[in-house]
Amino acid sequence: MELRVLRRWGAQEPVASFLRDPNTGRIYRRGRLLGTGAFGRCYKLTDMSTNRVFALKVVPRGRLSGLRTLILSVEREIELHSQLRHRNVVGFHGHFADQDNVYLVLEYCSRKWASPRLKVRRTWVPFQLSNFFITKNMEVKVGDLGLATKVGPGGHCHGGLCGTPNYLAPEVVSRKGHSFRSDIWALGCIMYTALTGFPPFKASPLPEMYQNIRDAHYPVPTHLSPNARRLIAHLLAPNPADRPSLDQVLEDDFFTQGFTPDQLPSQSCHTAPIFTIPQPLDKLFQKATQLFLAMAQHRAPRELCGCGRREDPLKTPREAANEVRGPGDLPGIGGWGQCGSHRLTLPSVCSGKQDPPGQQQPVLWATKWVDYSNKYGFGYELSDGSTGVLLRDGTHIALQPALGCISYSPVQGEVVTFTWRDIPDSLATKVAVLQLFTRYMQRWLLEGGNLPTQPSLNPGPGFSLLHFLKSDQALLLLFSDQTMQVNFYHDHTKLLLNWAGEEPLLTYIDQERRATSHPLGALQCCGCSEALRQRLCYTLHLLRTF
Repeated sequence: MELRVLRRWGAQEPVASFLRDPNTGRIYRRGRLLGTGAFGRCYKLTDMSTNRVFALKVVPRGRLSGLRTLILSVEREIELHSQLRHRNVVGFHGHFADQDNVYLVLEYCSRKWASPRLKVRRTWVPFQLSNFFITKNMEVKVGDLGLATKVGPGGHCHGGLCGTPNYLAPEVVSRKGHSFRSDIWALGCIMYTALTGFPPFKASPLPEMYQNIRDAHYPVPTHLSPNARRLIAHLLAPNPADRPSLDQVLEDDFFTQGFTPDQLPSQSCHTAPIFTIPQPLDKLFQKATQLFLAMAQHRAPRELCGCGRREDPLKTPREAANEVRGPGDLPGIGGWGQCGSHRLTLPSVCSGKQDPPGQQQPVLWATKWVDYSNKYGFGYELSDGSTGVLLRDGTHIALQPALGCISYSPVQGEVVTFTWRDIPDSLATKVAVLQLFTRYMQRWLLEGGNLPTQPSLNPGPGFSLLHFLKSDQALLLLFSDQTMQVNFYHDHTKLLLNWAGEEPLLTYIDQERRATSHPLGALQCCGCSEALRQRLCYTLHLLRTF
């Protein structure tokens, strides 16, 4: 592509409110200014025919007048960016020009920038923080490829001095050329800055900073973990050959030891996130199913193949129990049931006339609930008086009087807490829904059973309802502390499975609202009543239909 220079250097002309791409005929509406750079500006852009939102990079032709290097830089950026296809590179959707400006239509990253720069295939991009952008879904993407270039033979490119001074590698400062190892150095600068709040090498005076870069002389952040300090030292090795590869970086103890969230919460853009360490939902169901599978019994053990038909989730507890005792195949979960030679045998548990002696054990459970998920969400009240709502959009909000706060979970595993005074306006509607559910349950609904309370059982800010499952016979609730609760509609009995102690504890609330708790091991040894066995079988049946 060749750019014709029509204007001399001067003040930036305002960009028209509506722009037409002569190549495609599309009409765009220019939105608000997103940011400015040394040679251009970036605006929010909307395609009038589809309402799709983009980012528009505008480079005034006047800035390019007489500067052949800048013209080549824009041409190179368009050429390279249009060829890149990577989920962590800002998408390139086209370009066009008029007599005033050159326009690049790019993917819109609503959370602006986070920071660095990297290599993609055979392209070198100098790392720095302002080139990292964050999408609405908290995905990090690299953009602004004005200084990107193709890597030459041997993985090296030109020996010019370009890029942000704070992030230049020793070989770049010494004009020995860039390589992928220079990216590793820049990654070390970014890691240092992200963990400390300031770069390892200060920008002035410039000669002193360059010497510190050559010597890898920087303040050692003693407050960081040993793994973090060790990785930074490896990334900022003065000799490029001593720096780790990207694969080695990903295998470093800093990334592999301890808890690493699957995704950063959106609040990370402005506040430190609070993490709980969730167990994947499918594993919780699998774990619960396996325990119940060990509990379910035949009067005579039999082999069951896991390749049967899908069961009807609308059977009564007695019908489900009879089907478990009788012929038929049951679908397995995970490694418990597979087609072929591997067969599933249910362990035998004696069926007694009554349950073994139990005790009243304090358990945190849902005493009230209301399902308005077709419009608002699913609300519940816990035995300690806390209330929560799993909203239609998948977020969770809870009122915890014992902690004096509102807790909000935009995604599973992320929790933000607010006092009543600090609740943001963006949550006003959800707080109103929570208050509506709370007033309704406290005024109109009865407690679901009699269980002893204990102050130490108050849920923490990370406690939430993960999922609920309904049939016409029962309701199943799964909470973030791995408690599983099953409410049976027809006689108001309930099962609670809790992993808080050394051994899984099963609590049964009977028709008289009396609660008795049994370790699962005791039921396996001593058996259980027919009523409890039927409910265990139906719970297993419900889990298998999930």
